[in-house]
Amino acid sequence: MKILGLSLSPRKDGNTVILLNEALSGAQQEGAETELYSIAGKDIKPCDGCWGCRKAGECHIKDDMQELYTKMLEADGIIYGTPVYFYNMTGQGKMVIDRTLALGGRLANKVGGVIAVAGSFGLADTVKDLYFYMITRRMLPASFIAAYGGGKGDVKDLEKCMKATGDLGREIVKIAAKKFEYPEGGTHIAYGTHTR
Repeated sequence: MKILGLSLSPRKDGNTVILLNEALSGAQQEGAETELYSIAGKDIKPCDGCWGCRKAGECHIKDDMQELYTKMLEADGIIYGTPVYFYNMTGQGKMVIDRTLALGGRLANKVGGVIAVAGSFGLADTVKDLYFYMITRRMLPASFIAAYGGGKGDVKDLEKCMKATGDLGREIVKIAAKKFEYPEGGTHIAYGTHTR
């Protein structure tokens, strides 16, 4: 079983990575193979809205997302970690989320978790948006961690938070082991009032 910790932070070693490593340690204790992937310093371009991936099954933009696509598809569980910038996930994180449109329904049945770190407001919206993303991808949502940490390394002093983060990693492995699958058919597109 593989669990991917995906840091959507532009920083390589901030609070988000600290918590992701703690969650991955918990997953390892349950016997999972783990990997931390940080988008810091990576060349990831924004989605250009061409919708070509709907026909081709892949994104025409060639950058570091190609490597990340492979890692996401190989994983049984993905923990999305982000700091909160201007009351939501990072802009870099949103680019990654948008670019996974090219994966179509291939993230279905993977277990997902969320780690969000804020200095102030924005935790609830960040967690909500990442959970809604996972649901539209037909992923199985596990728990989440919403932590306050303004300075680098602050989260290490949050004893209950660190314990809960390790528990998140263990929970993801246990959920993935159940091999739940969504029923065939269905949709991963959210329909609104514009739909007939």
